[in-house]
Amino acid sequence: MSTYKSVTYRPTGKQESITIQYLDQGAGPVIVMLPSLARSGRDYDDVAPRIVAKGYRVIRPEPRGIRGSQGPMESLSLHDFAGDVAAVLDQEKTGSVVVVGHAWGSQPARMLAANRPDLVLAVVMAAASAGKLLPGTTEKPYSRLRAEIDGAGNPSLSDEERLVCLQKAFFAPGHDASVWLDGWFQEAHEAQSYARTNTPIDDYFSGGKTVPILDLQAEYDAVVVPKIMKPFLGERVTEQVILNAGHSMAPEQPQAMCDAICEFANPIYKHNLAK
Repeated sequence: MSTYKSVTYRPTGKQESITIQYLDQGAGPVIVMLPSLARSGRDYDDVAPRIVAKGYRVIRPEPRGIRGSQGPMESLSLHDFAGDVAAVLDQEKTGSVVVVGHAWGSQPARMLAANRPDLVLAVVMAAASAGKLLPGTTEKPYSRLRAEIDGAGNPSLSDEERLVCLQKAFFAPGHDASVWLDGWFQEAHEAQSYARTNTPIDDYFSGGKTVPILDLQAEYDAVVVPKIMKPFLGERVTEQVILNAGHSMAPEQPQAMCDAICEFANPIYKHNLAK
């Protein structure tokens, strides 16, 4: 059974307190799961129980502006969002964990690894853009299908218009994009987009200096430029592809996503225990 908990904390030098709500499910080594842009940790409702069934404890923090997570929303950086996750892990006294970040969620995941290496054993980048591109490209990072990504959760558009955006940007051919018509949080979208744009890429790109990274790619991902992390970071990075999935990944292939995360996490936790 999953249970919502919360932590309230005040960052050093700040006047306002922040409350972060999180789901805590299962028992065993901890896997933290962070959602994509403007989405909730409930996107993992079909993935998390499968991970729990394999002997893990899953913690899903809700980003600020989503469900019960509240705090200042203006002029935030990825350092702020990573600090919110750290507050959850510090309260739970988890020690070092494996952190999964889907799409935008990979950015605070990598930032957490850079800022608090004591809390992160490894990072899974699930359908996640790297934030850099290989030399010689004419594209810009985070630029693919920007209008469709922003339109998918835009309440000013009709459901029909949003479905076109969802199908084009998030789902593989033949999959039902309507499952993501709900669950968008516009205030969070704006704050998270601002944080991505205004945080220097080198603050978080590499996820610190040492942690292993699983670059978990989706076969039909129309948003992500694939195979970027390994050329930059070398043997720290393992690449794997989830077949018959688009950018949303979790609602399309929950079992394959679960299996890939657990197969990556298992030897990392065994190695850590053997130290």
